[in-house]
Amino acid sequence: MRKIYVFDTTLRDGAQGEGVSFTVADKLKITKKLDEFGVDFIEAGNPGSNPKDMAYFEEVKKLRLRNAKLTAFGSTRRANVAVEEDQNVTALLKADTPVVAIFGKSWDFHVTQIIRTTLEENLNMIRDTVAFFKEKGKEVVFDAEHFFDGLKSNPIYAMNALHAACEGGADWLVLCDTNGGTFPADVAGIVKTVVKRFDVPVGIHSHNDCGMAVANSIMAVMAGAVQVQGTVNGYGERCGNANLCTIIPNLQLKKQLRLVPDSSLCELATLARYFSELANKSLNEYEPYVGNNAFAHKGGMHIDGVLKNTASFEHIPPELVGNSRRMLMSEVAGRSSILKRIQEVAPWLSKESPEVQDIMNRLKSLEHDGYQFEGAEGSFDLVVRRTLGKLRQFFQVLDFTVLAENQWKEGNSATAVIKVEVNGEQEITAAEGDGPVNAMDRALRRALELFYPQLLKMRLLDYKVRVIDTQQATAAKVRVQIESTDGERVWGTIGVSTNIIEASWVALTDSIEYFLMEYEKDMALTKENEAWMEGAV
Repeated sequence: MRKIYVFDTTLRDGAQGEGVSFTVADKLKITKKLDEFGVDFIEAGNPGSNPKDMAYFEEVKKLRLRNAKLTAFGSTRRANVAVEEDQNVTALLKADTPVVAIFGKSWDFHVTQIIRTTLEENLNMIRDTVAFFKEKGKEVVFDAEHFFDGLKSNPIYAMNALHAACEGGADWLVLCDTNGGTFPADVAGIVKTVVKRFDVPVGIHSHNDCGMAVANSIMAVMAGAVQVQGTVNGYGERCGNANLCTIIPNLQLKKQLRLVPDSSLCELATLARYFSELANKSLNEYEPYVGNNAFAHKGGMHIDGVLKNTASFEHIPPELVGNSRRMLMSEVAGRSSILKRIQEVAPWLSKESPEVQDIMNRLKSLEHDGYQFEGAEGSFDLVVRRTLGKLRQFFQVLDFTVLAENQWKEGNSATAVIKVEVNGEQEITAAEGDGPVNAMDRALRRALELFYPQLLKMRLLDYKVRVIDTQQATAAKVRVQIESTDGERVWGTIGVSTNIIEASWVALTDSIEYFLMEYEKDMALTKENEAWMEGAV
């Protein structure tokens, strides 16, 4: 099985995406997670660009990485400056990483118009900088910035930039589609030419400005590249970088290439969600392989096919990448698919069971009231358990009051007071919020966290409101849908009412009840496994 080296640049290129900012502590967590996952290189930042990256490089020395080589990133020396006197170069040396990634210009336009030096001096800058780090015993990755655009503009000069890096002793030549505008067929042809011309192994670094970063990366590998650069979840500047969460399973599962250990691949979905949590960005649920909808089935014909044979509408088993199959409840789902979904909650039921008809009747009644369980599987599970009398009451809300100020100031414009009872104990709490729903959420959590500290792991991802019967104007029913996560799984809940606060309250309390129910099941399974292990010993 041919080895393809994974070069992760989430901490450097990914951090340049809008809204992404990692603390030093975040960067250390990500480093450990990437190393455990089995990537080959972790490009962790540019020590010459900001104090935070330099602080990270000091702290990361305390970690013992098992799989990945830590990489510092920086540019070639400046024009007409001795390499040993260049501040960015010396900062790279101080980072004390086994690998350095040096980017240099390979597009003549950038040389003359952007960094404003001569074409010959730019080649000297590349050669000198690479040679300097090779003399210091570093593994050097040369990133030929704007290589594909440079080749179109001046093919001889773009190739000369690679030759200069080789003359300096570069260990890797990485071809960068920095503007993200190259097509896959062109990438494949160019990579094939470079691989034939140079003895140094070739890598690919693609941006997604034309939506083809993943395709370009895969075509480069098929053409002979043996290093692929990208970021988890495709984070990066403008439209982002090549998404490793798509590239890795595509090449490993579809082309039988080895990128990460097979045991790591089944952690891919968890990895993607973990990174989205640290980046404080919602994971794109339509993302291939790792998104919540990647293996979700809604149409009755599709669901029926998957129930008979999963290969009918799934290109791989979702478990291979740590994801799971979901059967969406909707108006186009057939009766057999709803029964299957009920059996996921209550496997002892069959289509002849009288309880199934009770559940069906309850679902029909709720749908008549405006409920829609597509994307609200958490509420669906709770309806089934409540109808069967199998849901433990984790808490009871005895009373709550919500006050919204008529001065629409920013922040803390509403107050909620909530009285709850848990196992006979009562608690009254109050909280301010940015609107009534936020105030309710904060007050309820504040009260329940005293009894269930595990709720600290849970947070809301999304909140949607839809007016159901618009002809009723302000007296219309609204449907509120909430999406929540505990960092590993995502679930949806729903509430319907003519009162938007009540609808929000129903969805909110369902979300918390569902989390507590699943957490209790997880704890029971953990205890069962521990008991089994003790017995086995």
